Amino acid sequence: MASVAKPLPTAPHQIELSIGGMTCASCASRIEKKLNRMDGVTATVNYATEKATVRYADQVTPDDLIATVEKTGYTAAVPAPPRSAGDDPAEQAPPVDELRALRTRLWVAIVLSVPVVALAMVPAWQFTYWQWLSLTLAAPVVVYGGLPFHTAAWTNLRHGAATMDTLISMGTLAAFGWSLWALFFGTAGTPGMTHPFELAIGRTDGAGAIYLEAAAGVTTFILAGRYFEARSKRRAGAALRALLELGAKDVTVLRDGAERRIPITELAVGDRFVVRPGEKIATDGIVEDGSSAVDASMLTGESVPVEVRAGDTVTGATVNAGGRLIVRATRVGADTQLAQMATLVEQAQTGKAAVQRLADRISGVFVPIVIALAVATLGWWVGTGGGWTAAFTAAVAVLIIACPCALGLATPTALLVGTGRGAQLGILIKGPEVLESTRTVDTVVLDKTGTVTTGRMTLVEVTPADGQDREQLLRLAGAVEAASEHPIAQAVARGAADIAGDLPPVANFANTEGLGVRGTVDGHEVVVGRPALLRQAGLDVPAQVEQALAAAQQGGRTAIVAGWDGTARGALAVADVVKATSRDAVAALRRLGLTPVLLTGDNATVARAVADEVGIEQVFADVLPADKVDVVKRLQADGKAVAMVGDGVNDAAALAQADLGLAMGTGTDVAIEASDLTLVRGDLMAAVDAIRLSRRTLRIIKSNLFWAFAYNVAALPLAAAGMLNPMIAGAAMAFSSVFVVANSLRLRRFTTVQ
Repeated sequence: MASVAKPLPTAPHQIELSIGGMTCASCASRIEKKLNRMDGVTATVNYATEKATVRYADQVTPDDLIATVEKTGYTAAVPAPPRSAGDDPAEQAPPVDELRALRTRLWVAIVLSVPVVALAMVPAWQFTYWQWLSLTLAAPVVVYGGLPFHTAAWTNLRHGAATMDTLISMGTLAAFGWSLWALFFGTAGTPGMTHPFELAIGRTDGAGAIYLEAAAGVTTFILAGRYFEARSKRRAGAALRALLELGAKDVTVLRDGAERRIPITELAVGDRFVVRPGEKIATDGIVEDGSSAVDASMLTGESVPVEVRAGDTVTGATVNAGGRLIVRATRVGADTQLAQMATLVEQAQTGKAAVQRLADRISGVFVPIVIALAVATLGWWVGTGGGWTAAFTAAVAVLIIACPCALGLATPTALLVGTGRGAQLGILIKGPEVLESTRTVDTVVLDKTGTVTTGRMTLVEVTPADGQDREQLLRLAGAVEAASEHPIAQAVARGAADIAGDLPPVANFANTEGLGVRGTVDGHEVVVGRPALLRQAGLDVPAQVEQALAAAQQGGRTAIVAGWDGTARGALAVADVVKATSRDAVAALRRLGLTPVLLTGDNATVARAVADEVGIEQVFADVLPADKVDVVKRLQADGKAVAMVGDGVNDAAALAQADLGLAMGTGTDVAIEASDLTLVRGDLMAAVDAIRLSRRTLRIIKSNLFWAFAYNVAALPLAAAGMLNPMIAGAAMAFSSVFVVANSLRLRRFTTVQ
């Protein structure tokens, strides 16, 4: 959306306003212009999220901003701050009354308008008093179903503006009003009156013509598009709610020497709390006692759990995978890293300009021209002695033929078919604005963990020392590791069981936090872990094993040593392995004209190894969640249109910031809600198919819009000349709608990359 910002020497304050009453992108543009005309104000209004981000100088107050928006014909308010994770989730959900009311209007309109259209289009069904039944059914559709359009049109009229709502309202009301006149004062109400299906063009006084099917049909079609758009927009805040839901709901605090369970909202800075194995860490803090492995992959993207001990910092919402910890809270509520990530997501969503739909852009010119043409037609017919009846008939015909029936179908039908086909292929598309983004994207940023790789540690290499049996090494090491909950230990145990079969039982198991484990297996005292642990246990670590360890680490893998009976017997390496289709997917993305970039919170060695394996040249490693957003912004600042593919909480803000966000369906709800496309298959090749399908759907939508307008524009001269009888108007409208639907159905033949 184009901004009308003017340079400001000083705008020290910033506020975000929730805007109500917008019905199309031109509404957002008008509010933006009004705000930017104020001295000391720079504003950006986002139609998709219904929010305005405003920077303002000292002489302006928030009340002044709200008053300006209200004078423009809309509502504005300062939004309530996001609630904490401990609040009632039901209270966090956005109000659904507006959406429910819109859905009710749509169903009422569908049920009542179908018989109206059927009776008008099939003369054989037109019984003696069919026109009066049509009036009875069409009236609630036009008045009740079309109320949102009439209200918006009236608001626009009071402020000297015209949008598609204006054209829809004028066209439907004109058609309905003329039908009332024809029924009560003309000849259309005569018992036995029919609308024959004739293609002949001839002048008519309009006294026997009714346009109820046009009034009801247009209202229903446009109402359906408005409902699906509103339902999509309602998801804008879902990412924030899902992100805050990740946090712990309650916490065990230490007070007066006793443990006490309290809601997370009562936790204060300085409180000491207990985190047991498997529990979420309640908030950001410093470990005071205990040691453990903390799984922070959902927040940081690191595939290997982080070892922590007294003095180390921990982050809220991460999971304690090992021992018992006592943590002192250092940040709570809105100051935590989780809350800051929620803010990043919100800022990215709000700052991303909504793509104006083609219909809205054209309406800025098309609507005033049609209205002017209708008025001119009325004046010309009256001025040339054609009479008021013929003049009004021709003017109404202009409005009716211009009323965008096919236009209302152009986007929804293509989206319906495209998204339906996408769902069959494991691709979920969230809305029409997503499709335009796929056309311009030239760079695709791929998160490593869970996207390019499996996101799960796997045993990838076993190096026995000279003279040692590989299967025995796996059996004994795997048996001890199977008794540990550590993710690396579990990876070794799974790999050992797959290769060596059932593992023997372990006795006298002991865990040394941060170093490794030991236990008795088949009469051997087995030690598995870091070389330092083996040396503490009196075991010798041969140079060959040390070399194998170093080689694995240089290759971006995590390696441990296993030994018994006085010496180390070999090294075992685990890694987050690349998915089978990732290399082919990267090559396919290049064929689509996209430049792949690897982005990860893992270290540079691991990142480079994965990038080389799949064929990616540019790598950003050791990247924190906030830095992921910065990387996307940096690429955008360089003129790149960026697509982001990710699956974790740590990717959510970057997914929202990107021009196109694609989330793996195997990932977190936060990532999925912050994205534009969801890849249910969890396969990077699905990203290729998603971009191809989106681009194809966009082409279909644009061709639909072109033909929808082309039919209207071609018929306008006939309508103005009084040569368009009701049946031809209805037939032309029906044909344009059928063409749009048939064109959209071509998407059903879309196939995936083989």
